[in-house]
Amino acid sequence: MSDNKTSNDASSTDARQSEVSRDGANPAASPAAAAAAAAPGPKASATERAATDAPSSASNVEPVDTVQARRDDARQAAREARASAASATAAQESSVREKQRTVADSKASLAENLETATEAEAASTTNAQSAATDSPTGRTVPPPAVGFPPGIAEAPDFGKLNPPPLPAAEQASAPPQPAYLKHSDSAWSVFGRIIAARARQIFDRAGQRITQRTLRIGVSARIFHPEPGAKGLRGKTLQYLEESIAHWVMSRDVLVFMIPTVGHQGMLHPSNIRLRDYAKHLDGLLLQGGADVSPQSYEEAATRPEWPGDRVRDMYELELLHEFVESGKPVLGVCRGCQLINVAFGGTLYGDIATDVPTAGIHVNEQYDQHRHSIRFPDGSTLVNMFPNQREAIVNSIHHQAVKTLGRDLNIEAVSAADGIIEAVRYRKSPFVVGVQWHPEFHRAGGAELLDCTPLLDTFLRVARETRF
Repeated sequence: MSDNKTSNDASSTDARQSEVSRDGANPAASPAAAAAAAAPGPKASATERAATDAPSSASNVEPVDTVQARRDDARQAAREARASAASATAAQESSVREKQRTVADSKASLAENLETATEAEAASTTNAQSAATDSPTGRTVPPPAVGFPPGIAEAPDFGKLNPPPLPAAEQASAPPQPAYLKHSDSAWSVFGRIIAARARQIFDRAGQRITQRTLRIGVSARIFHPEPGAKGLRGKTLQYLEESIAHWVMSRDVLVFMIPTVGHQGMLHPSNIRLRDYAKHLDGLLLQGGADVSPQSYEEAATRPEWPGDRVRDMYELELLHEFVESGKPVLGVCRGCQLINVAFGGTLYGDIATDVPTAGIHVNEQYDQHRHSIRFPDGSTLVNMFPNQREAIVNSIHHQAVKTLGRDLNIEAVSAADGIIEAVRYRKSPFVVGVQWHPEFHRAGGAELLDCTPLLDTFLRVARETRF
């Protein structure tokens, strides 16, 4: 029994060895097949299962010598890598130093060239100036550029910032600078111009309000003195204006104010208002007609005792006239107003034309404003400019007093064509102080043959508008 078992075991061992040898001879055999062949079957003996000759039972632990060799190889590779990096860094640093030396050499060469070119240019300029001085034509010839490439006339300024121009596409797309801005404008300069414009606008509006304000013309009052023994209103002092003179001025859209007397000793209601206040707040003065000027006002004896004139009104209107003249405001005198202007500047009057000048024509009759005569404008009269192409005209005549001796600084503006009696005067030291002997307020109703005095009124109002500041 033991021999058979032993022989069986031996034959099994030989069989496995032959299979192993066949597997080893067949390199294409897979490791899984070899492991399956080498593995003992379920009926294998304990000796077979304990055998360690199969490849799958081999240990994975390497010998100590092999691990040490691999560590030495890794250290060697690291040393070689560090040496290669160090050599690369040294090569890069050498290249950088070489470039820096090249740049320094270029700058030194450029500086030397610039210095040489500057010296050459200075020498050529000196030679050119001397040559120009010796030139027979006397013209200065510009020195040629020496030491510079063609098209470059001077050394470049490296301290000046010269940015490259923008491409054409960007220049076309860039918004243009507004026309109202200057190249030197800053935020403060623009702000200053805005403030100045606002101030001008405010002043213009204020000036427009002043210039467009309706004119205010004062008219001196006629005075009715109480009659002795009269009752009612005839026993009172009355101050009034004639309707036609007010409507004539108002026809040009002007406000009219009658100026009453002030500061009279017999005033029942005292006031601090004076005539100069009217001259300050009104734009012009119109002296209307009425009673005769008293001979006492121009220091002459009365021609006829029954015509004493109105001394009270004379004093009131003379003060009013001087206040407006001193204020630079225009004054227009009508009939009596013309005579008063002459007296205010030291002139005298004929107390009665028929008595004092027997050869004179008739200047007043019962027809009142229907009576008329011819006048002419002498050379130098400003009325010629008001009435162009008209040296003579027809006016009404409602006066028996007239200018006798002309006052100081007065010009004669019109005379009677028949007898030479003065019919208009002008004070030449004021913008507008004019007196006319006729009544222009009655001319429109008198017919087309009478002088249209609208230019006279318009000139008076224009000066009032210009002098009211």
